[in-house]
Order: sequence, then structure tokens, then C-alpha cells
Amino acid sequence: MSTGHEKVETNLGLMLILVILVISVGGLVQIVPLFFMKHTTEAVAGLKPYSALELTGRDIYIRESCNACHSQMIRPFRAETERYGHYSVAGEFVYDRPFLWGSKRTGPDLHRVGGRYSDEWHRVHMNNPRDVVPASIMPGYPWLAKNQADAETISKKMEMLNIMGHGYTTEEIANAPKALEGKTELDALIAYLQILGTSIKSGR
Repeated sequence: MSTGHEKVETNLGLMLILVILVISVGGLVQIVPLFFMKHTTEAVAGLKPYSALELTGRDIYIRESCNACHSQMIRPFRAETERYGHYSVAGEFVYDRPFLWGSKRTGPDLHRVGGRYSDEWHRVHMNNPRDVVPASIMPGYPWLAKNQADAETISKKMEMLNIMGHGYTTEEIANAPKALEGKTELDALIAYLQILGTSIKSGR
């Protein structure tokens, strides 16, 4: 006499339907409540959208694949918080598109790196990491100090982000190209690194 369990195991079509059903219900149970939890969709107090320079730096950070070796997500474990600082919270990533949480750490997590080092430290580090961290295996990025920051597309980029709810003012968008005048890609990248994780640390 065959049991219900045996019928499922011997009927490929039925098993496939049940697997899809279980995954769908499980996914909905995890995802749907997030839309009604305000602390996952509202910015932490004082958080502002990235400035034109910071936004440009973030794009350079992605372009150079920094997120392939550095995560931006501090887990709520003692070993993590003692090394990196306050654990990451959802409200800090409201203006991050795409988010750069990551899971691989060839280098340290950077979510609380903002303000930890001086701009000059970052300049030396980006040119040749071993000048400040002798054991580092990170490559240098000397060309960033030579390349001018792209001021041509920044206004359009900010307009598009406004569609997603970033809230840039007309004045901020109009002045964005001017904010990048005379700035290098290294200037932009440092500006981005110096703001990372500071909303909780300093109430930005």
C-alpha cells in the first residue's frame, strides 16, 4: 500500500508543483512583511542622499570593482562590531542603488571607514597601498589622481535617482557639474569613502 509521501516522490510533476508552491509561500512570508516594516524603508535620522562628488566617487568605487574585495555590511556579532564599529542597519542604505553589501572580504569591511583616516592617508593608500599597510595585497590605483571627475552626466544621474525618491533639489542638480570642476576621480572616491557609515557615528 503506497503512502502519500511515496506518491509525491514517484510523481515528478506533482513533486515539482509542490516544491514551487513551498518556495513561493516561503518567499512571500519573508518578503511581504518587509514592505510594512518602516525601519527597513525609512532613512536613519540625518541621512542625506549622496552629494554630486560622493555619488561620482561611488560610481568609481563600483567601476574599479572595490566591492569585489570589500563588503559594506557589518553583522551584529561581537567580533565584527569590535573590529569595525556599530553593526549596519537597513535605514543606512535607503539611498544606495545598487546596494554594495557584499559577502566576500579579501580586504576589510568598509562600512564604517568614513572619518577613520585622513584624506591624505587615502591618497597615499590608493596610489600604493603598501606605503601605509606593508602586508596589503591590494593593487594601486595611481590613474585616479590623473583622471578628471566626469561632470557631464552627473545632473542627469541625479534626475534619474529622483525618480527613485532621492529628493535632490533643482538647485543641487543644476550646481552638480560645478561641484565636480577641478576634481579628480581620486577626490571623488575619497569623498565617498569618507562618508561611509557616518550617519550613525556622527548623526550626519
